Amino acid sequence: MKIQQVAEKTGLTTKTIRFYEQKGLITPPHRAENGYRDYREQHVSELQMIRRARLVGFTLEESAGLLALSRDPSLRSADVKARAESKLVEIDEKIAELAAMKTTLHALTQACPGDGDAQCPIIEALRGDSELGDLDADASSCCSSVAASSLVN
Repeated sequence: MKIQQVAEKTGLTTKTIRFYEQKGLITPPHRAENGYRDYREQHVSELQMIRRARLVGFTLEESAGLLALSRDPSLRSADVKARAESKLVEIDEKIAELAAMKTTLHALTQACPGDGDAQCPIIEALRGDSELGDLDADASSCCSSVAASSLVN
């Protein structure tokens, strides 16, 4: 099948499919005499696996590793589960970081009057000229001090 058909089946762009092929992530497709790639269902399956792994948070490199594991005849589900559990920990850490960012930004926006005055607590905090807390400190102390300051104001 042609690359456009593979793109339609997988939900990937033709450019992405060529990129994955160039990076050696998928099995190289057969080339016809005219030079066109001839994809098989195997390629669709490999590409769908990469796309789905990316959708649940795996990096491209991690997705390639999972695809390689899937090709390994000595595959053990324990190996796959360990990678997935590690990714879950990483995602939880990112969620905590994002929550801390949100708390800090919310406190900064609450502290800012948003009027015509040139003084802006958000800019001051970003410059480090503010009493609203140290944005460079660890997230929990940063956010708690900013949140506490905004409640006082």
